[in-house]
Amino acid sequence: MMKRTTLRWLLGLGLLAIIGMAVASRDRFDVAALQTWVEGAGAAAPLAYIAVYAAATVLFLPGAAIAMAGGALFGPLWGTLWSLVGATLGASLAFLIARYLGADWVTRRAGPRLSRLNDGVAAEGWRFIAFVRLVPLFPFNLLNYALGLTRIAFLTYVLASALFMLPGALAYTWLGHAGREALSGGEGMARSILIAIALVSAVAFLPHWVGKLRAKPKPMPDVETLKRQLDAGEDVLLLDVRGASDFMGE
Repeated sequence: MMKRTTLRWLLGLGLLAIIGMAVASRDRFDVAALQTWVEGAGAAAPLAYIAVYAAATVLFLPGAAIAMAGGALFGPLWGTLWSLVGATLGASLAFLIARYLGADWVTRRAGPRLSRLNDGVAAEGWRFIAFVRLVPLFPFNLLNYALGLTRIAFLTYVLASALFMLPGALAYTWLGHAGREALSGGEGMARSILIAIALVSAVAFLPHWVGKLRAKPKPMPDVETLKRQLDAGEDVLLLDVRGASDFMGE
């Protein structure tokens, strides 16, 4: 037990050191160099791109720029597929790393309030993942590690993440494709730009739409509450949705 704990601490400290170095040198992260390197990989270019995207996700490097590079390199359809695979693979690795290094410690040290929160997240399952993927409350890279500390099932996490990251991957990939079309002056430049703008606008609107879906309707007031409101002179709107048959007979 002691050896396992020591190993986890060493792995965690090593990972933090690597992440720190990657974040400190993120200004040197050149998308143009990435494109040159991936193009030089030949037939293995998709695999090289997926590996870079997955590593960037684990190391807290910006994924949006890589997704746009995917659109410029592979086009909107294949670029979306490779971006989604890379992002899902990186998110899954971060999830597993966090679960191995810290999930047991969180479970042992969690108080009643945190335990209830963890239970609620696990009960929501894919719905919670859908919400946090479509509504970016937390940074994407940090969220992958945070979800690994919960009791959400790994398969549920992977499938829901892939599905609900698709809109963002599609939007950023099209944006990169449109940028390349604009630079090259291709015939489909205007169409690609319009599609990219529409997709980015739709992704930006998703949080509002999801919030509407999750908003719970106000419960119907009970008789005593309704009487107090009427006695206080409050304006109360009641809609009677009964049909004519409900007013007939006994």
